[in-house]
Amino acid sequence: MTPDSSASPDPARSLLLVDDDDILRERLARALTKRGYAVTTAPTVAAGIAAAHANPPRYAVCDLRLADGSGLEIVAQIRDANPEAKIIMLTGYGNIATAVAAVKAGAVDYLAKPADADDIDSALRASGDTKPEPPDNPMSADRVRWEHINRIFELCDRNVSETARRLNMHRRTLQRILAKHSPR
Repeated sequence: MTPDSSASPDPARSLLLVDDDDILRERLARALTKRGYAVTTAPTVAAGIAAAHANPPRYAVCDLRLADGSGLEIVAQIRDANPEAKIIMLTGYGNIATAVAAVKAGAVDYLAKPADADDIDSALRASGDTKPEPPDNPMSADRVRWEHINRIFELCDRNVSETARRLNMHRRTLQRILAKHSPR
């Protein structure tokens, strides 16, 4: 757990950022600190829960899948510590079931990675009455397809045959797709 400091972050804008990707976590922490949040970071579920109880945040951004468990555990603990907290879930494995679980646990929004600091700040500032603006540069259909295939591949423990069977595609076609770089 590392508090980040800037010129004068507002304590009323305390934010807990929990993500196990060190580079992403630190980059988002710096960017959100520049936007006036008093950011505390944590790399694990355990550290996130400890931080939430030590200093209940007004805002939180939690990754769904962490090395030692689910970010949903942290959402529940933050809700207990501060029922008014606005919590955003981040995930690289976006699907409807996990979005519903996040909202039921108490998250107010659900963002797919790669979400940047502007997306997160907008989601945190949005009131429940307004619909968020559509993204300026959404992922292309090819990128969405590639992300979906790679998500299923990871869920199948990187087993090409099982992934091909679940996606109802030929194994060699899947291998060619996996060998390519991600589309823009």
